[in-house]
Amino acid sequence: MNQAFDLEQLLTDPVVAALARAEETAWFAAAPTDTAAGIEASGIDPAIVDDARVRFGRFAPWFAEHFPDTRATHGILESPLVGIPDMQAELGARFGADLPGKLWLKRDDALPVSGSIKARGGIHEVLEVAERIAIAAGLMAGTDDARVLERPEVREVLSRHGIAVGSTGNLGLSIGIVASELGFNTTVHMSMDARAWKKELLRSRGVTVVEHAGNFSDAVAAGRRTAEEDPSVWFVDDEASLSLFAGYSVAGARLAGQLASLGVTVDERHPLIVHLPCGVGGGPGGVTFGLKAAFGDAVHCVFAEPTHAPCMSLGVRTGLHDSISVADIGLDGLTAADGLAVGRPSRLVGEHLQQLIDGYVTVTDERMKAFVGLLHDTEGIDVEPSAAAGFAGPWRILEDETYRAAFGLDDAALANATHVVWSTGGSMVPSAEMTGYVAEGQALINEVSWR
Repeated sequence: MNQAFDLEQLLTDPVVAALARAEETAWFAAAPTDTAAGIEASGIDPAIVDDARVRFGRFAPWFAEHFPDTRATHGILESPLVGIPDMQAELGARFGADLPGKLWLKRDDALPVSGSIKARGGIHEVLEVAERIAIAAGLMAGTDDARVLERPEVREVLSRHGIAVGSTGNLGLSIGIVASELGFNTTVHMSMDARAWKKELLRSRGVTVVEHAGNFSDAVAAGRRTAEEDPSVWFVDDEASLSLFAGYSVAGARLAGQLASLGVTVDERHPLIVHLPCGVGGGPGGVTFGLKAAFGDAVHCVFAEPTHAPCMSLGVRTGLHDSISVADIGLDGLTAADGLAVGRPSRLVGEHLQQLIDGYVTVTDERMKAFVGLLHDTEGIDVEPSAAAGFAGPWRILEDETYRAAFGLDDAALANATHVVWSTGGSMVPSAEMTGYVAEGQALINEVSWR
């Protein structure tokens, strides 16, 4: 992580220079990589996707009993996929270009239990740890219904173990809520970007919240150090966890099922283009892996980041990955998109998955907030600013003829395209705070430059 680099040389790259100026950027891969080759190059076993899917299934009865908002899906944690034609039309008018195909919103802001994409990965890792401990103690078999964890003797064993995590907020929420429900001693190390209501909610569930004056990376480092000093504590590492990654990856097959049920075709001439907000990269990276496993070359994945915290774009563009931070190019890392306020990217995703990622888009806070206002006005859907980062992506693709030509996205293919903006959080935001997000976004709609 202390790799030396020549900053002056890096800044000769126009994209890196624009990132350093906190300008909006968009850059795409020069040529596609065959999905099978990309997955092989990642070094990640695709079997982890099915393993995580099966684990979620084993725990479904437990969730249905412990979390009422999962009963309608019999304990399966999944979010709706909804068409947003009015938002598509409004953005087309403002960007000055109609978007071919159809625009959808994958509403992970409405995921049960913790209301964000982090419920996929964070919860999965907690479940895997609980199973492992119970099996090692001889109190559970790998095929058991997870409700065996409710037995007093199992809860007593789990209570002797701890789970710790460093978080800007939503990952801490997902882990804290489920780990505390299972009986773990849970500690969440939170950065200065985390919202006060998230800290209060965790504390109300008996979770220890440790606040750090630094950023996300500082909170992760502190949590990791604490866990290393106590062998009974399992640290959930958002920068490098395959278990988190596996939990996110289940979304690929789930989305495939939703699109099939809606009669939406996905193939080479009917491309699926997914726009994923990115913080450290674990969430969008895992989802990308799952999407590629489900759809192959027919899916295109684009990451979206705040202009003040474009850590993945910077890491991949320079080839330095987690050896460079946004602070190294003079950025403060401060953004209203608290879940995306990360200065240094995940090497697991940047280095190992870069061949499967089509492109990287950065968005100003003002534009993200304006998207929040527009989504409220056009579709009546309220999300956090971080959840709206992906809305610029479809129009950035329209502007890049070189990328479209290289990836076979001609006019006919785009006319059949399915664009999915992945929403990351919002349903648990207190109403007063959400009202503030919406009002601020509405005020910015006519202030930002759209063309």
